[in-house]
Amino acid sequence: MKTMNILATALAASMLAACTEEIEMRRPPKYEMPELPIIEGIHTFKAPMYWSVYEYCYEQEQNGVANENMDITPAEWDKIIDWVATDLKPYGYDMVCTDGFIPMLAKDATGYMTHYGSMSLKDLVAKAKAKGLKVGVYDNPLWIHGPGETIVEGTTYTFNNLYYNGQTEIMNPSAQNMWFNWVVAENPGAREYIDGFFKHYKELGIEYIRMDFLSWYEDGKDRNIGVVGHGYGHESYARALSYIAESANKYGIFTSLVMPHLYNDAEVETRYGNMVRIVADTAGGGWWHCSDADRGKSYTTWPNCMNMFDGFTYWSHISGRDKVILDGDFIRLNKFSTDAEKQSVVSLQLMAGGPVTVADQYYTIGDNLKFYTNSELLALNADRFVGKPVSDNLNEQNTPVWYGQLSDGNYVIGIFNRDDRSNSVSVNFGDLGISGQWQVRDLWSHTDEGSMSAITATIQPHGCKIIKLSK
Repeated sequence: MKTMNILATALAASMLAACTEEIEMRRPPKYEMPELPIIEGIHTFKAPMYWSVYEYCYEQEQNGVANENMDITPAEWDKIIDWVATDLKPYGYDMVCTDGFIPMLAKDATGYMTHYGSMSLKDLVAKAKAKGLKVGVYDNPLWIHGPGETIVEGTTYTFNNLYYNGQTEIMNPSAQNMWFNWVVAENPGAREYIDGFFKHYKELGIEYIRMDFLSWYEDGKDRNIGVVGHGYGHESYARALSYIAESANKYGIFTSLVMPHLYNDAEVETRYGNMVRIVADTAGGGWWHCSDADRGKSYTTWPNCMNMFDGFTYWSHISGRDKVILDGDFIRLNKFSTDAEKQSVVSLQLMAGGPVTVADQYYTIGDNLKFYTNSELLALNADRFVGKPVSDNLNEQNTPVWYGQLSDGNYVIGIFNRDDRSNSVSVNFGDLGISGQWQVRDLWSHTDEGSMSAITATIQPHGCKIIKLSK
């Protein structure tokens, strides 16, 4: 066990980081921004709380199942929806969401996605609605699913007119347009196609769209793979997101932006998205994805950070109440080793104002449900609480402190220990701008700890202490 004063350590670390910032705190580069519209009132949502198919699909892929052979049958969806409605919905988890992997099929005249594998989205919405749940869909309004001769509603253009046609400047002229059939924002009919996409989902009863691989559209590059496509340019990307925000706002649909480069300090994404991914994919999950992967490092392109703690810390300056929501990706509690780690990963999302996205399946959750259903902690989500770290420097101490104010004037402080050994930590509330004596309540032990102006606590390895201060 080691003892530290958290704010003194933060000051020393920030001085050290000033010398190493170019190596360890690299920000995405700037570029010339076009004139773009401002879409009013898009940052009014709270972070979603929902269940995702991600773990099922990921494990299928790891076991060698080809994507085109993956599926979730209607009968299996019934089991999933019954479980979510029974065990999670009472605590605020009000949605089930598809993801990638499984074929996304367009089976009607609209040309937009209608089926997720064998499951009709219309039927999935009906199943979920019968249990008081909503459905979120993994799809991208810049992807073309339907036949090329499909007419874009309200125009004389077809889907074929939306593809790259050689007339638009691209960043990787010699590259093949791999992986996805992209809509090019500058092409005639693109804006109407995007509007039709959101109209289609609104009519189906979908209120949440998770939009992936955005960096691949913007410059056609992936830090881990290399060149993955044409790259339609920063201006085209910004224009596309403005069309997306315009239509999503029109139809009242929440947009989750995934795999963005976040150039210009996330200027485009914070203007046009409701939520933005700030960390690499969950993949195998566990403490590695939560804290240890490439710890203390940042990169200039997607993914900027490889673990949740670093992602939330690095991008904390762009979030806040009535600002873009930071997304730490899915949680797989069954992949964590200790109760302390499970408390930490759920607490981190809530302290940062992010979503709590359950990826455990009904047959893998084990006895971990209690970590997802702590009502005192989940109250932060309902309040639209967004906390901040004492420092956003990635080379800070092993015991970061997050804090923020609830809408009723009370405060919440989170003390985390990313180290492999116990830490004794002292936090003076006044150093956080919280003066005077406060009644302290531990939100995991559900105990009142008395009136204090400071706190000293011993935090387990990979553990946390979350306290609420009230008058």
